[in-house]
Amino acid sequence: MTDEPREDEPREDERLDEEEARAKRALGKLRGADESPRALKAVRAVRKLLPGDAELGDPLSTAGDDPSLVLARRVAEVGQERPSAIRELGLGAFQVWQAISEKQGRGRGDRELAILFTDLVEFSSWALEAGDEASLELLRQVGRAEDAAVADHSGRVVKRLGDGLMAVFDGAQDAVNAACAVRDRVRTIEVDGYQPKLRAGVHFGRPRKIGGDFLGVDVNIAARVADAARGDQILVSGAACEQLEDGAFDCKKLRRFKAKGAPKELEVFKVEPA
Repeated sequence: MTDEPREDEPREDERLDEEEARAKRALGKLRGADESPRALKAVRAVRKLLPGDAELGDPLSTAGDDPSLVLARRVAEVGQERPSAIRELGLGAFQVWQAISEKQGRGRGDRELAILFTDLVEFSSWALEAGDEASLELLRQVGRAEDAAVADHSGRVVKRLGDGLMAVFDGAQDAVNAACAVRDRVRTIEVDGYQPKLRAGVHFGRPRKIGGDFLGVDVNIAARVADAARGDQILVSGAACEQLEDGAFDCKKLRRFKAKGAPKELEVFKVEPA
């Protein structure tokens, strides 16, 4: 004797279809609430009241390899094509986490740092003639020299900029020592008869940390100081010069320094180890 469904009972496939339909309706309601302009407005208003960067989620604020930034970047990438209150809530959680990390001294707060920029003088012109293979070999050797010098002086490479880099240090003394070390190591490099010449600039200020990068007036000043340097020359701003130990360097003030985006009163010094 077999158990057969009564005629008034739904068949198994009908029950599955009904459950699937209910699930779709529930998801539709959830999505509707998630995309509701009112819900989005409310969540974004809450994010502005939370500690940390209320704009966390854009490419600038999530740049970097810190685990929390990597996860925040993944959350930000989910549902970018449509508004999402749930996505905003997730980013809000990372926003608070980032703020807590800053207060615990993990290098994300508004604190004074020395900013170093370097690049190679006339590298682009040489690279056009030398070709990709030689250029890449040169950049690899320079990169190894830069990484070692920055690490040896307790700094951190923020980003690479073609034939140069940006790095930050707790103090100007370490930044200038690193710049001198990089310059000395680069002087020993030769590729296809070409010997690169490095220039560097250091400024001491309060750059604003956004994700894994730094932005702001002080970063621009450091870049302008570096741009003004000649080959084999290291320039520092007055603010950085004041942080150097007495007798550690010979500092000569440049008589004329003008750079777009830099304060008119900015003083710049050429430095060499004493």
